[in-house]
Amino acid sequence: MLTVIGEALVDVVKRPDQPEHAYPGGSPMNVAIGVSRLGHKTQFIGRYGDDENGKMIDAHLRGSGVLLPVGADDKKTSTAQANIGETGAAEYEFDLDWSLDAAKDTLREVAETATAIHVGSIGAMLEPGATTVVETLQAADGTALITYDPNCRPTIIPDSSVARDWAQRVIKQADVVKASDEDLLWLYPNRTLEDTAKAWLEAGVNLVIVTRGEMGPCAFTKSVASQGVAVPAHKVEVADTVGAGDSLMAALITTLLDRGIEGADASTKIEELTEDDLKEILTFSATAAGITVSRAGANPPTREELETVLSNRK
Repeated sequence: MLTVIGEALVDVVKRPDQPEHAYPGGSPMNVAIGVSRLGHKTQFIGRYGDDENGKMIDAHLRGSGVLLPVGADDKKTSTAQANIGETGAAEYEFDLDWSLDAAKDTLREVAETATAIHVGSIGAMLEPGATTVVETLQAADGTALITYDPNCRPTIIPDSSVARDWAQRVIKQADVVKASDEDLLWLYPNRTLEDTAKAWLEAGVNLVIVTRGEMGPCAFTKSVASQGVAVPAHKVEVADTVGAGDSLMAALITTLLDRGIEGADASTKIEELTEDDLKEILTFSATAAGITVSRAGANPPTREELETVLSNRK
């Protein structure tokens, strides 16, 4: 079972000349939804309140089959104001409360038993919860597949040096890291994307995926193609980009789990991936992201939807 640890919130989305609409969101929560829809048992550990927004989040997670070992608390559910521009790109403003006090006993159990853990975004950078996340990963290091998406939010962590320090702490434990070109250039403005990917590999990461918008994603490992393996993006008419990276991350985790890459030998199995394997992984992941951007909000595909699209492309 995959355990996802991170923030859940409500995206209040405003599009040009349209009324506001509220959607359940938060990068790690979106990943949990995406992996569950793609057929792998998933549990989500975060926090949300016992209010209307929290009930929306709870129903959304349960509706996609995600397990919730930690329930709602008596605090306000976090929100994100997503302002969609003419191109479909989203800019965010946040009202957050991120702590994991109610989940600490559950997280200790996760650290001892989990075979796959995903973390990312605000949940792995904003205190006080970020320290709890890192401590959990440190306890699980070596026994679980650990995946990470920094998914930086400069409106929450405006100092790139602070965000970089948190990212480096997580990277020490991570087997797989997915990051956008925008995130990498913000975190490391004086390095190329390739140089950052290689630096993370040298720090102990086994697989680095860099997403590049319309150019498509590329993958780096220690043993395959020093300049990376790339595939084109899945071309669609864009409704908006909300949740695109999360959908790609969910599909990436899914295709690794499909291959039995989890548990104590995850890093060894990643090192055995060939260039053809990486191309298949990237194509599967990029197609999931393309489906998501073709419709409004963070709405990742089911396994049936994704496999239908992949089949039609052959």
